[in-house]
Amino acid sequence: MGIFRHQKKNLAPQVPAVNGSDNTQPALIFIPDISGFTKFVNETGLETSRSLIADLLEIIIEANILDMSLAEIQGDAILFYRLGPPPTVQEVINQCKQIFIDFQNYLKIVERDQGSEAGASLSDSRLTLKVVVHYGRLSITQIREHIKLMGKNVIIAHRLLKNNIDGDEYVLLSEDYLQTQPEETIKPNFSWSRLHQGSTFYEHLGEIKYRYAFLTPLRLLVTTNRPMQQKNKYARVFSASATIDAPTGFVLRILSNFRLKPAWVLGMSKVHFDVTKANRIGISYKCDLNRGQIDIQTVQSFIGENEIEYVEKISNFRIFPNAFLFYHLRSAGENRTRLDIKFHYSASIVGSYIYSFFIRRRLKIFLGKSICKLKALCERMYQVHPR
Repeated sequence: MGIFRHQKKNLAPQVPAVNGSDNTQPALIFIPDISGFTKFVNETGLETSRSLIADLLEIIIEANILDMSLAEIQGDAILFYRLGPPPTVQEVINQCKQIFIDFQNYLKIVERDQGSEAGASLSDSRLTLKVVVHYGRLSITQIREHIKLMGKNVIIAHRLLKNNIDGDEYVLLSEDYLQTQPEETIKPNFSWSRLHQGSTFYEHLGEIKYRYAFLTPLRLLVTTNRPMQQKNKYARVFSASATIDAPTGFVLRILSNFRLKPAWVLGMSKVHFDVTKANRIGISYKCDLNRGQIDIQTVQSFIGENEIEYVEKISNFRIFPNAFLFYHLRSAGENRTRLDIKFHYSASIVGSYIYSFFIRRRLKIFLGKSICKLKALCERMYQVHPR
């Protein structure tokens, strides 16, 4: 979904100074791979497929929110790396979600274009993504203006693309990466999918253990109701923050309560929903907003020990056809909550000039005033019912 924030891409990095006596450095190795690539090219022909594949590879590169460096493009796969300490599981999973949803959104948009050869050919294709995540020491060699990653861990990451997993749509996390993370933080980040154990034996490398999760449940987040426009130079995220004098659990109950939405969402007058199914993951409801109506669907609720993430998908939003609201809540002291609201979108149907001077300003005002109203509502209700 680019639904997440724009990042500066490291496409031609200089070789950094090594920090190990063996000329190696610790790094995250991250490889998104297009499944079904060879079959698609063979069936559609190079002339039809090459522009689509190029666009898909660019979508993956643009979805880089971990500030990784791009080492090389290898046909249907992209080799990213990031030197230094490993990112958290939550950061890695958010990166995988970003890439997968952006990728699938683009496919759906092209498939809907029945006037193009690529769109017609996609109706029977099985193009999708798998992602391999590994961590270990590697060496970097510069050859003219290019860099080359070398070492056993680079080989392991590439070999893990061929494994015993029965499917083509998953994220694979090597045991070497997972061992860098506190065990208790791993499973909670997979509330949206089941985490499986796996291993594959490779000649000269032995048995490599890993865990994996299928990305298929994320298809729920794919939106197809609008055409994609040209890339925008602006960051595709707006945010607002507030510190609320109420516990995190209490704030979550208020912001996720459908009935209370009109009390704090600026311009919202009424909510229509099935009272027998309210507050369930995957349930949609309609909201009268200003002079129109939007659909909101709860798609994720992750409650961790120190942090809560609540995600809503917004459909039929006239200006931003594919948008999400991310609510991040964390404790800011006894009975206090730090709330960050982020509005992510993948495309806007207005031109850049209008977008710059009008739409951005209005959306910032909308988020700012809404979070202020939510803060006041939570604090007022908590004083009356402190539970």
